[in-house]
This record gives sequence, structure tokens and C-alpha cells, in this order.
Amino acid sequence: MARLSEDDEAAFDAFVADRRASLLRTAFLLTGEPHRAEDLVQAALLEVLRRWPRLRDRVDPVGYARKTVVTTHLNLVRRLSWREVPVAAVPDDGGPGADEHDGTVQRLAIRAALLRLPPRMRAVLVLRYFDDLSEQDTAAALGCSQGAVKSSASRGLARLREVLDQHDLPDRRDPGVVAAPVPLPCPTPPGGRP
Repeated sequence: MARLSEDDEAAFDAFVADRRASLLRTAFLLTGEPHRAEDLVQAALLEVLRRWPRLRDRVDPVGYARKTVVTTHLNLVRRLSWREVPVAAVPDDGGPGADEHDGTVQRLAIRAALLRLPPRMRAVLVLRYFDDLSEQDTAAALGCSQGAVKSSASRGLARLREVLDQHDLPDRRDPGVVAAPVPLPCPTPPGGRP
């Protein structure tokens, strides 16, 4: 790999400082484990660094980095023999008086439900609803059609609902139940800013 110019090196450092937390969140939602997410982001950033002089001026580096994270994850899942095994049940929330823990229980349930989905379907849901990408941007990141994104999102949401219905969580669609929005965990990079 050729040495970067000082300008390219400074621009790449700024890009990493600005976008690393977002890429980590995406990787964490794809893998379900902070250490695998770190490895995934490192591999993706290395690929971005290799192509940085060409990316900086011609292509959206954020889109390329996000696509690299997703593609690297899907390739690893295909290649490796390990599989994530979601927990059989969400830990007890402590009963009716434990409202402050409802958000944690919901986050754990959503994460466990996401891990039960096939990797590509999980990638569609993470990019569409957690990274808030449009159907077109999600399709570009995954290298598929918008129709494939729509059908995967529809099927993925239906499967998520099925899994979540197995847990005793309040139905967020029921107008009688008032639930706070569920913030998703975003791992803070070691020594970095969130």
C-alpha cells in the first residue's frame, strides 16, 4: 500500500473520528457482540484506507464504508462455521414495579430477535431502521434492488414481531400502553468519543 499524503492522512483521520461511532453501532447491530463489531469496523476502515485517495474525491466515503461493513459481515457469516445463539428467554424484568428496566428488557429482546434473523435480512433492517437509510441507499449498500430491500424489510419486520410476541413485552401498537422510545446501545470506542 502506498503512503498517503499528509492531506489524505489528515482527511482520513478526520473521517474516522467523525464516523467511527456510527459504523460501530451498525456493526454492533449486525454482529450482536461489541468485540466482533470492533473487528468488523477495523477491517472495513482498513479497506477504506486502501482506497482513500480515490474515495475522497470521487465517491461518498461514508456510503462506501457502510457498504464495506455490511459486505465484510456477510462474507464472514458465510465463511465461518460459528453461529450466534440467542438466549432462550429474556431475563426477568423484576415484576410490575420495575418500569425503569422496561427499556433494557426491550433492547435485549430486540437484540435477541435481530440475531435470530438471517444475516442479510438483519442487514436490511439495521440499515433501514437503525441507520435510517432510504430504500435506495440500503439497496446500494447491499448491492441489490429496491424491491429486494422492500420485501426483506417487510419479512424481517414480520419475523421480528413474531419473536417479540413470544416475550411478554408491552405491545407498542396498543394505544392503551404508553412506552418510552427504545434507545439502542451504541458501543463507545475505547479511548474514542461516542
